Amino acid sequence: MTTSPTPGSEPLPATYGGSNWRSRKGSHAEDVAAGRLWHRCGTTDEFSPLREVMLAWPPDSIAHAAPPDAYLFLERVDLSTLRRQFAAVRAFYESQGVEVHVLQSPPNASPNILFQRDLYFVTGEGAALARMASPQRAGEERLAAAALAAAGIPILASPRAEATFEGADALWLNRSTVAVGVGRRTNNEGFAQLALLLAPMGVKLILVPLPEGLQHLLGAVNIIDRDLAAVDSERTTPLMRSLLESHGYELLELGPAPEVRDGRALNFVTLAPRKLVMPAGCPAARATLAAHGVRCHELDVSQYLRAAGALGCLTGILLRAE
Repeated sequence: MTTSPTPGSEPLPATYGGSNWRSRKGSHAEDVAAGRLWHRCGTTDEFSPLREVMLAWPPDSIAHAAPPDAYLFLERVDLSTLRRQFAAVRAFYESQGVEVHVLQSPPNASPNILFQRDLYFVTGEGAALARMASPQRAGEERLAAAALAAAGIPILASPRAEATFEGADALWLNRSTVAVGVGRRTNNEGFAQLALLLAPMGVKLILVPLPEGLQHLLGAVNIIDRDLAAVDSERTTPLMRSLLESHGYELLELGPAPEVRDGRALNFVTLAPRKLVMPAGCPAARATLAAHGVRCHELDVSQYLRAAGALGCLTGILLRAE
């Protein structure tokens, strides 16, 4: 004869904390680093070997971006030529063993979606999303977030309230220190919110006021190796110089001015220590770099220059080797 269980004697289901319940072990950072639940991402410097990037397909809207100044461009951009240059940039990265993720821009996307570096700052725990400072670029963050999520990269936070933050204002000085340019693009509230986000990772932020006329911190400083940084001779402030030197960087002055301003010689991407890819057409800057043992590749990004950016701006850094 079968007897009914005594009320209260049944095993507690695991969902209510019964014996089959298992508590999760480890941290979010460990989850990301393991690469199973999330896609591995991030870096703690600007020079370790580049492994993964995000590029944006140039949208149809670029063909109608006129007058250029209203779209934050410098000149009219030829869309078909730009798309050929996009393909060449992608092919170059892949030839260097870099995995390229592509944000498939919808036809009506903001023309400035081209410039992925501005739209996020990726750490070993995931991406700090930007909040763009200009109305022309508002909404690009949503497209970037979708592309990052599709790649499996966690979104850690978006700036709130009146905060603005753009990724090209943030540069790793070492694994525990990030310099953040504050000016027209990233404001004080954006700096403060990013500082709170990175503090639990053991990362401190240093505020760097930007001079008028400078888009981002990346426009004045770019890092080539653990002890070498390239700077714009005219727009790198005494504070920037002191900060870099105090963190062990030798400063490499790039010029002449037309190559830095018009040719965006400083707007390069470091592929590995003392190895980079830079815009073509900057022979003096390339010679200066080569004299310091830097291997330089060149790409024609003339249409991106017309849009007020170059390789450093168009490349979203997702992963570097540690």
